Amino acid sequence: MHPLAEVLDNRVLLIAIAASFGAQCLKLLLLYIQSGQIKLHVLFETGGMPSSHSAVVTALATGIGKTQGWNSGLFAIASVFAVIVMYDASGVRRAAGTHAKVLNQIIGEVFEEDHHLIEDPLKELLGHTPIQVLVGAILGISIMWVLL
Repeated sequence: MHPLAEVLDNRVLLIAIAASFGAQCLKLLLLYIQSGQIKLHVLFETGGMPSSHSAVVTALATGIGKTQGWNSGLFAIASVFAVIVMYDASGVRRAAGTHAKVLNQIIGEVFEEDHHLIEDPLKELLGHTPIQVLVGAILGISIMWVLL
């Protein structure tokens, strides 16, 4: 079998990717419910409710657990990877977003007139709150559990 065909035959991988896409679509739906606007760029942005990072890594770990065994080394690796990604999403990346918000505010206040320090404001929505991470994790586990 051709390597690309093998990748496309990997149900765990495809369902994990679908979980990430599902989380992004849910962000679009939640934004529409809140604002009445459809903003397709949300599908390609980080941050927000639910965490697509959490959805994809928990779906992956769940799929590996179901197919390789809950006591397998692969499940252990995927689980540790998931914890690191979720910790990073709610910790480091969230802090970076907070820093960007403060820097944007400083630049706006100090340079009220036209300035050329940066072309566009820094992206502020980078990480996730713990509840966004939790909802993404539940979504990822659920999608994998149902579809695999």
